[in-house]
Amino acid sequence: MSAETARGPTEDQVEILEYNFNKVNKHPDPTTLCLIAAEAGLTEEETQKWFKQRLAQWRRSEGLPSECRSVTD
Repeated sequence: MSAETARGPTEDQVEILEYNFNKVNKHPDPTTLCLIAAEAGLTEEETQKWFKQRLAQWRRSEGLPSECRSVTD
């Protein structure tokens, strides 16, 4: 699997990650992150990195600073 994840998540893995990002939680807690990682077949570190990058991308698309922290986060 490490050769595969070196290139980034596969389409199936991205589908799982996107579903969880859009439908479940943009800020998963450590337990949820672990479950998402297991479901996608990625490490927790890879999953956390993907969520961080995806959140920054989402913030930019919403016209927000990519690293903004607010009370509602």
